[in-house]
Amino acid sequence: MNQDKKLLLKIRGLRIEGRVDETWNGIVHGVDLDLHRGEIMGLIGESGAGKSTIGLAAMGFTRDGCRIADGSIEFDSMELTSSPEEDLRMLRGARIAYVAQSAAASFNPAHRLIDQHTAAPVQHKIQSRRASQEDAIDLYTRLRLPNPGEIGFRYPHQVSGGQLQRAMTAMAMSCRPDLIIFDEPTTALDVTTQIEVLAAIRDIVEQFNTAAIYITHDLAVVAQMADRIKVLLKGDEVEEADTRTMLAEPKEDYTKSLWAVRSFQREQKPPPPPDESPVIRVSNITAAYEVIKVLDDVSFDIHRGRTVAVVGESGSGKSTTARCITGLLPPINGHILYNGEPLPPSFKQRSVEQLRQVQMIYQMADTALNPKKRIGEIIGRPVHFYRGLTGADLKKRVDELLDQIELEPSQYYHRLPSELSGGQKQRIGIARALAAEPEFIICDEVTSALDQLVAEGILRLLDRLQDELNLAYMFITHDLATVKAIADEVVVMKERQVVEAGPKDQMFQPPHHAYTDLLLSSVPEMDPDWLDQLLEKRGVDNIGEAAKT
Repeated sequence: MNQDKKLLLKIRGLRIEGRVDETWNGIVHGVDLDLHRGEIMGLIGESGAGKSTIGLAAMGFTRDGCRIADGSIEFDSMELTSSPEEDLRMLRGARIAYVAQSAAASFNPAHRLIDQHTAAPVQHKIQSRRASQEDAIDLYTRLRLPNPGEIGFRYPHQVSGGQLQRAMTAMAMSCRPDLIIFDEPTTALDVTTQIEVLAAIRDIVEQFNTAAIYITHDLAVVAQMADRIKVLLKGDEVEEADTRTMLAEPKEDYTKSLWAVRSFQREQKPPPPPDESPVIRVSNITAAYEVIKVLDDVSFDIHRGRTVAVVGESGSGKSTTARCITGLLPPINGHILYNGEPLPPSFKQRSVEQLRQVQMIYQMADTALNPKKRIGEIIGRPVHFYRGLTGADLKKRVDELLDQIELEPSQYYHRLPSELSGGQKQRIGIARALAAEPEFIICDEVTSALDQLVAEGILRLLDRLQDELNLAYMFITHDLATVKAIADEVVVMKERQVVEAGPKDQMFQPPHHAYTDLLLSSVPEMDPDWLDQLLEKRGVDNIGEAAKT
């Protein structure tokens, strides 16, 4: 389909190395890539495969501690590996744009969204500030952001993670670049919003003849987006083919294993005894940020040894409920009960024991880990704070926790977060929560940044730990496959309220609440025609209409 289109990006023999303890080690080993105008190349593979490293190299950029050791990167006949940094800066943002996996770590918290959006078009003299602001509102509408005329005037901390991710996608599109690198752009999005974002990306690529590299671990998503798929494993190319061929007839065993993942389904547990007191009872809580109500009369229970999955669209109140439980956002009405006893509304009023028993694993590992502390210190701090361990005993416990999350202690204990992949950083967040030895853990999108092979391993780990330690989990997620795999009960939230709740088996059987039905029907399938068929079924002919539905 793209053979008649001009070759935009040509990579040959790309080798990238990373430095650990003054030693350079290979990250990418001789990868080739061709990308034509108007084409989307999907890069898939497990965490540490080199997907993001290759995506950044397409901009002539490497992270700190990395270097391009060999190979050629030609963008529109311009050799990026030997171009002056000044020339590369003129390309980045204008002709080549990047959508990062973690929007929260990428936006400047001190500036409004629309000010950051307009910076590149104004700096590159593509649009005036006023025209760029008007274009931003149009892009916000296309990407289904709420109140598109107003949301750009908020600061990053005043919008949800999913909304921030869409704002970053709009910002990347602001200069209508020739090439966009999408690095897991829908990771933080619920399935209903994801549909419109995916359709918007495809619309931009087609309308402006833009090329794109789409990095993801979600195989169903890449099936909707990519013309071709390249599979990577530990820095090596496994195979490449057009999307339909790759889905129907993968050649290599590793690719076949990716297609067969998500086999884990925990056994359905019997309901708790009627007289058993829940570990956590959320009782009619209402919360607000100043005058803006963010929760409205929310109630549900979480029992020992059980997992309650909380699902809903971005901004529905899932993470806000978690903040109330942890005491980060005191509710204005209602109560949080722990083992039948009211918890003080604010974490500042809680005892050390109360703090220890309620732990949280955050969605954005990039912003949750102190970039200046080494992994041993990050995990060791709660071990020391809650258990009082020091010296060799502290080191031994941290090593045990690293083993539990399947990271070799000798390799990771002294690393900084910047030296880890996104999936590895999320595992460190899990280990840090386990370090307190809590009774209740809030898992806020803990597998969203992980490839499907690693995510399944994490789910198995969480399941085993739950059985061994009788842990209770609140599992916040927009991935309904994860809900099916690990949940005992499901709570569905929309617009700050609980709209449906019950045992998992009942929730996935009709009849459903209308919003639950919408969620279930929006889960991507491993069929390249699925997105088009869904939009047609819903009567959406284009993304402008999709943004209004």
